[in-house]
Amino acid sequence: MDLVVPTQKSLIDSGGITMHIPTRASLVTAVLTLTTLTFTVPAGTASAGVPDGVGITLDAPIVATAPTPDGVGYWLATADGGVFAYGDAPFYGSATAMNPDQPIVGMAATPDGGGYWLVGSDGGVFSFGNAQYYGSTAGKGSARIVGMAATPDGGGYWLVGSDGGVFSFGDAQYYGSTAGKGSARIVGMAATPDGGGYWLVGSDGGVFAYGNATFHGSIAGQALNGPIVAITADGGGYRLVGSAGAVFAFGGASFYGAAGSQTHNQWVIGMAATPDGSGYWLVAFDGSVFTYGNAPFLGSLGAAHLVLITPAPPPAASDGVTDAERAAWERVAVCEEGGNWQANGSVFSGGLGITRSNWNAYGGPQFAPEGAQATEDQQIIVAMRISPNPPDQNGCTGSW
Repeated sequence: MDLVVPTQKSLIDSGGITMHIPTRASLVTAVLTLTTLTFTVPAGTASAGVPDGVGITLDAPIVATAPTPDGVGYWLATADGGVFAYGDAPFYGSATAMNPDQPIVGMAATPDGGGYWLVGSDGGVFSFGNAQYYGSTAGKGSARIVGMAATPDGGGYWLVGSDGGVFSFGDAQYYGSTAGKGSARIVGMAATPDGGGYWLVGSDGGVFAYGNATFHGSIAGQALNGPIVAITADGGGYRLVGSAGAVFAFGGASFYGAAGSQTHNQWVIGMAATPDGSGYWLVAFDGSVFTYGNAPFLGSLGAAHLVLITPAPPPAASDGVTDAERAAWERVAVCEEGGNWQANGSVFSGGLGITRSNWNAYGGPQFAPEGAQATEDQQIIVAMRISPNPPDQNGCTGSW
């Protein structure tokens, strides 16, 4: 599955937050005591007197962020389509009432900040404000969509799938893809400033350049504390960020700091750069925001309550999985991992390709530390919490 936690509610109970807010040159550490796990949130910069999420209950985790053109605001998007605006970022609407068929996985803002797009893992696109709808891949049998990028004039956008397939809409031009080339699962994309090219990044840190995008290097083959989860462009260069909060700068992109080590895989879900490239924000899936360089801290959801309504434990004899459900999900397993229920990679674990963050967020640890160590039925139970109805992939077409 994707590098985000999908639509339904998350397991995390972030009560008991302890914040230490030092000077900009220092680190911020937040320790959250959870229902079943304890995490240490990455380091960054915060300040008092801004929205911190107190009194807010999140029904789904944060999965994407986008900055305003002047760098004095940003939006956070949740897996169920919720949008939270900070600084001078206006709120133009959300997709929660539309009940997206699949979880939201990406977000992009229009060049003037007058609107934004959300995209779901099925390729469905939702437009708000002055953002125009130019098309989607929903229902077209593509691999799971993992991100999007807008053209410089806002007249189009690209969607990228986990297999590296790139889909262009509006005035966005197609320059190439990694689909069918055997690369690691793609997790994000970023466009060049003039829209004449784009970069794709894999979970292993591999970078692929197309059009006028220049390859400046990658971290493929290096040992990482966690998978890469996003890429941002900065002038002639780019930055990569890992789930553990590590930041890697290439080309003309500068390094301004990175998050400290923490124990939960895929804690950081994305990053955004300031307009002049002299700073950036890192965002965690609980809505915490951490700033570096000239990126201002304008608020976060770090103190919000992220909760999961966990289904009652199924009967021990059958695990609550019916024969029909088992047969349907076994077809998904064939498409995802060739029917290998013990498949285990750096990002995905088990026969259904569930990410470790999803496994944790949807109660997987009640069965096993990761999907590959759980039984087939236990993996199916977690999958049904994420997506109650398994897709009919018809021989590995479609996505879920």
